[in-house]
Amino acid sequence: MIEFRPSALTDDEEALRTQVREFVAAEFPSGTYLPELGINAAADAEFSRRLAARGWVGMVVPEEYGGPGRSATERFLVVEELLAAGAPVGAHWVADRQTAPVILSFGSERLKREFLPRIVKGDAFFCLGMSEPDSGSDLASVRTRATRTDGGWLLNGRKVWTSGAQYCHYAMTLCRTSPQEGRKHVGLSQLIVDLRSDGLTVSPIRLLNGQHHFNEVVYEDVFVPDHMVLGEVGSGWHQVTSELAYERSGPDRFLTTFPVLRYFLDFRRAAGPEAELRLGALAARYWVLRNMSLSIARALDEGQVPAVEATLVKDLGTSFEHDVLDLVRDLAGGEQDPDGDLFDRLLAEATVTAPTFTLRGGTNEVLRTVAAKHLLREKRRAV
Repeated sequence: MIEFRPSALTDDEEALRTQVREFVAAEFPSGTYLPELGINAAADAEFSRRLAARGWVGMVVPEEYGGPGRSATERFLVVEELLAAGAPVGAHWVADRQTAPVILSFGSERLKREFLPRIVKGDAFFCLGMSEPDSGSDLASVRTRATRTDGGWLLNGRKVWTSGAQYCHYAMTLCRTSPQEGRKHVGLSQLIVDLRSDGLTVSPIRLLNGQHHFNEVVYEDVFVPDHMVLGEVGSGWHQVTSELAYERSGPDRFLTTFPVLRYFLDFRRAAGPEAELRLGALAARYWVLRNMSLSIARALDEGQVPAVEATLVKDLGTSFEHDVLDLVRDLAGGEQDPDGDLFDRLLAEATVTAPTFTLRGGTNEVLRTVAAKHLLREKRRAV
């Protein structure tokens, strides 16, 4: 069953949201800051550490590992406000969103003690070594391989579209640790790779506007110690798929273009009943997506793994982000001057980066296939 349960915020959760809004208002005074666009945001390590000092990085990490032990729902509220404001969350994003939870779930005690306190302090940034030149959405077909050596593994292969590898400290890398025999999902493992390792090269893959967000990462006999294997050798596929509820379900999947809409309303708001009707319909869709995403956060707090629900949020959310741009561009009327006011510059940047929205985290076509297979299995069980 695919379920999105309605959820209201508690008084304490509302108070947390107010605290974050006050923090954001102090950090980014209105009219003086050009917002960032979701997870394309710049990496500002100092901002990440100021956020960490408030207890808002690695929020789900328990106190025994240096964290505040907050809920996934509380993290949802913090992230929602940061993304709506266009805060520069790029540095700590992956470590906070999914590396900390997956280390909590599968990491050895040594890995938990080594990395979780650093993530909470904003001192350890992670990226994801998943996609490859011929293995994008078909993640199980990765060809990057790790072979046994004294005290660890030698890693060889190539990853692409690796966000943030140019400034992160570590890459959570999916690779094959045993020959493929039969099902390709078997024999995969996750290694935590130090990006300063010998034999590792990071090269930029620039966006159309010249921005450096994605990278190619090449591993040539990169040594990875045994203790840097996450979980059990050969359990990589199970671990990776468990992360998807974190990666695909959050506000980052529908709030990327929110700053564009907000600045349009501030600087260029179109008048007339038709424009108001179209903007109202947009607001209603925001609210639906927001409640779907919030319900997944509640499910995570209950120990569930709502991976299929997450695929739907990602599919609907990233398609919606394109619709926001189309409507704003239409209401703004005509071409925008990229050297003009804040709204023009923001719209120009969003237009250039928009093709990535429905690709990263799994293409929408693949996500629909995942949801369809799940529904088919549910139907067969009911018969």
